[in-house]
Amino acid sequence: MADGEEGIGRQVIAGAGEWEGWTLIRGGDPFEDLTGPFYMREEPDGTRRSAFRAETKHLNGSGNLHGGCLMTFADFSLFMIAHEALNGVESVTVSLNGEFVGPAREGDLIESAGQVVRAGRSLVFIRGIISSGGEPMLSFSGVVKKLRPRST
Repeated sequence: MADGEEGIGRQVIAGAGEWEGWTLIRGGDPFEDLTGPFYMREEPDGTRRSAFRAETKHLNGSGNLHGGCLMTFADFSLFMIAHEALNGVESVTVSLNGEFVGPAREGDLIESAGQVVRAGRSLVFIRGIISSGGEPMLSFSGVVKKLRPRST
């Protein structure tokens, strides 16, 4: 844990610097831990916003943010946006769609926001936008399935 961070299970609350007020989510998904770090914060209206700072490891051969990184971040964002609807139930992505509409470069702040379109008993439908500097980069939508508890 870095200086100025306080751990809470899988979450780390950033205490100072650029990520003050944001929560780092790690330890629950090894691929996201490798790809990130990805942060989340709850807005005053109760919605959740996610973000990360584009690093060299996030770029493609042209020096732009890699599409696979954006889709990984979109998948992460699905669960942050749907947090309340999922109510702590173990869940998996069953569908993720994305339309690439703009680029980002190293050093850019990448943010996502969205909404739950519908939350049923087992499926949650989500849509969102990933942007950089207020300009859209990726429009995404997805469906998350709540899993039934495994019987022993």
